[in-house]
Amino acid sequence: MKIVVLVKEVPDTYGDRKLSLETGLADRAASETVLDEIGERALEVALSYADKTPGTEVVVLSMTPESASATVRKGLAMGAGAAVQVVDDALLGADLGLTAEVLAAALQRTGFDLVIAGNQSTDGSGGVLPAMVAEILDVPSATYLSAVEITEDSVGGTRSSDGATMQVTASLPALVSITEALPDARFPNFKGIMAAKKKPFETLSLADLDVDAHDPDASRSIVIGLSEKPPRTAGVKIVDEGDAGEKLAEFLIQNRLA
Repeated sequence: MKIVVLVKEVPDTYGDRKLSLETGLADRAASETVLDEIGERALEVALSYADKTPGTEVVVLSMTPESASATVRKGLAMGAGAAVQVVDDALLGADLGLTAEVLAAALQRTGFDLVIAGNQSTDGSGGVLPAMVAEILDVPSATYLSAVEITEDSVGGTRSSDGATMQVTASLPALVSITEALPDARFPNFKGIMAAKKKPFETLSLADLDVDAHDPDASRSIVIGLSEKPPRTAGVKIVDEGDAGEKLAEFLIQNRLA
């Protein structure tokens, strides 16, 4: 079985997050960058299955800037057998539609039996990319799984909602996305870090994938305006002098909150 895991380089969760007021894009120099934790958990699902199933091939796939190669290589150090990185200047600021198109094209080129992704990244937090990729690939998707069970010819798991817990399953090839309920990822050890240097690492461009980032017939979204969030001002303090209720009601009405 060939399992491809979608991973992404993101700004450190504990660092500063800013948008460039000139480009409207994330300012990646504002903080350290790391492999997204939810992507690491997705990789752990694949590696755990590979540990007990000989012959399983695990590949990490990412659409990132060229500078992110070291971050993507962490997936190899954790235990993946190969990595594929899509790099192209035309992808700077790509929206969800273009990202899904590119990842789907890369998956078709690489080949897969199962694709595993995180439910949403910690930077964009779109939450729809896995389903969009599955739609383009025309394969079933089981998203937002809090538990995953992989067999030789199917994948399933548990999806929790506000009012129920569902058991879902799909025949392979398929795509699943997982939540933070899945176990933490393993740490790369020294042996894994050294072995990662010799593992296959393929870099693809849009030309390799036959994808046009500026296709006039495709739906694309762009940033047309951006302004910095204004600093917070002091709130209104209401002192109860027997008329606090009236003052509160007036405040809510004035601010169209009631």
